[in-house]
Amino acid sequence: MSEVDRERPRHMLFDAEGKPTRDKPWIFRTYAGHSSPRASNELYRQNLEKGQTGLSIAFDLPTQCGYDSDDPVARPELGKVGVPINSLDDFHILFDQIPIEKMNTSMTINGTSMWLLALYVALARERGVDESELRGTTQNDIVKEYLARGTYIFPPEHSLRIIAEMYEWCLEHVPNWNASNICSYHLQEAGATPAQELAFALVNAIGILDLLKERGRFTHEQFEQVVGRVSFFVNSGIRFIEEMCKMRAFAKLWDEITRDRYGVKNPKYRLFRYGVQVNSLGLTENQPENNAWRILIEAMGVTLSRNARCRALQLPAWNEALSLPRPWDQQWSLRLQQILAYETDLLEYPDIFDGSHVIESKVEALCESAREEIDKILGMGGVRAAIESGYMKSELVRSMSERMRAIATGELTVVGVNRFTEGLPSPLLSGDDGGVFKVDSSSSEETLAVLEKTRRERDPARVKAALEALKAAAKNGENMMEASIECALARVTTGEWANALREVFGEYRPATGIEGQRLGLENDRVEKLRARIGALVDRLGHRPRIVVGKPGLDGHSNGAEMIAVAARHVGFDVIYSGIRLTPEQIVESAVEEDADVIGVSILSGSHLELADQLVAGLERAGAKDIPLVFGGIIPKSDFAALEAKGVSRIFTPADFELVEIMEQIIGVVEASAKG
Repeated sequence: MSEVDRERPRHMLFDAEGKPTRDKPWIFRTYAGHSSPRASNELYRQNLEKGQTGLSIAFDLPTQCGYDSDDPVARPELGKVGVPINSLDDFHILFDQIPIEKMNTSMTINGTSMWLLALYVALARERGVDESELRGTTQNDIVKEYLARGTYIFPPEHSLRIIAEMYEWCLEHVPNWNASNICSYHLQEAGATPAQELAFALVNAIGILDLLKERGRFTHEQFEQVVGRVSFFVNSGIRFIEEMCKMRAFAKLWDEITRDRYGVKNPKYRLFRYGVQVNSLGLTENQPENNAWRILIEAMGVTLSRNARCRALQLPAWNEALSLPRPWDQQWSLRLQQILAYETDLLEYPDIFDGSHVIESKVEALCESAREEIDKILGMGGVRAAIESGYMKSELVRSMSERMRAIATGELTVVGVNRFTEGLPSPLLSGDDGGVFKVDSSSSEETLAVLEKTRRERDPARVKAALEALKAAAKNGENMMEASIECALARVTTGEWANALREVFGEYRPATGIEGQRLGLENDRVEKLRARIGALVDRLGHRPRIVVGKPGLDGHSNGAEMIAVAARHVGFDVIYSGIRLTPEQIVESAVEEDADVIGVSILSGSHLELADQLVAGLERAGAKDIPLVFGGIIPKSDFAALEAKGVSRIFTPADFELVEIMEQIIGVVEASAKG
């Protein structure tokens, strides 16, 4: 150690000239997109002007699931949870006045990830931008879609091929692009413990890297570079010490895997690179002002530890248990990041946890649990086998059931929900809009008009040739990226691109994960519910039957799964067929099974439109006497409209107690049986 080094305080960071310095802050993002490409473009430019340093694009459900905006299944969801994208013309509007060559753009897209990347590259080509300058990420983690999020399209084999081909194409053409983003975020949302989040995400990455090695398209040096492009998108929950330890465990395990399993020698390529959205699962409709402090505490879990600090951070807004955030709500979350990065001394010090025996012990315990789970899954044949067998999905449903039991019994405290529930009304909800974002219904007209104009003005022969070339590449095992880019340039639409590959690959429906699950909750109220079920058996002549339905394209299935598990626990016969059912399929199932009640879970904001479709379907089937109950993110201002349409009960995230929900649903069945 030199004399100069001895004089430097060891607790500070220094530049090459020995002057005290600060780390660069992480990339500031807000997850945004709504209504239309034009409205989303205005929002992006406003956020960039406020100090956001990267884009994180939310696409609407039709875009994520491979449907055009005018498809009948898409209309209720159009622009509800993100921006609708039908063609390259929409991308020109979406990125108007935004220099994509200077942006770090993250796109939350999975089943249609290749298509959205192709649109981005095509946009660069039409703008005259060198595509090799593009930087960003396509989330493109199909495994978590099968397990938690639900926007899959194709079977695992073909979905993993798409991911592999994107890696292979990007390394040559867009070397600074992360072709996929291993996403453990939704695993925690679906109930994963920290050890499960670690194991499931890492075994997912192993599956992709094993596939890339099997395909044999890279030299070892190129393969090391590909490993260096693997990024992760991680969830940070309220137990911020445990979450910070989880991040350190991720870094340690990833270094082990890339070094020992894949022989990556360059330490730079073994770095655990990750972005974060902090946990939305713990955000509450009850006393929603508390969510601001939850978000801050969760952000600390991924920023305090310098050696495991995130590369990019996006924060939800305080009101996301109520609706999409408004621009002001997003600004508040952005300012929180900026205060943390610029006003505090967080970025001035080396890692403050190095040498802590408590932290080291917790990290090692998490690593050990994760290694055991990884070995178990690899012993089954890897991540694909664990998906197709239903193992990983069942484990997540089991963990979520345990979480719900702990909240119901008070073992797990959620302030304002099951403890400290008395409080003053929140002034944040007192404005004219009630603190709730409403999608402008007229925005869909512009989206549909642009789509119609694109179809009218494009060259049909070029469209046909591009789609045929795409299908040929899919059938022949050729890389589909260039064919997809030509489709984009020819003004092929999202639905046409996805349908071309549906013809070749088919579609997929994974296991629901509810089979054999139990709630693990026994008390006097549960016994009384079972007695009421017994009385209904005598009155109806059969055990009461509930059809649990997930209509539309929303794939967040946690709520539906917990209702199905709870209903079976108290004595219902449960019919649950998974996600993305049409209203017609739900009605058909209810009629065929002679259901006594239909429970519908909707989180995408399309509850009014889907209620109309379900009620109309029941009337056509001569089954309008089957009562409907709705659950999801439903503003109270919409309750009267739903009740007028014939919905008997409405549940929101404020209704966390499963036994109470079951009591009300049984009450609905009892009232219907009397009638």
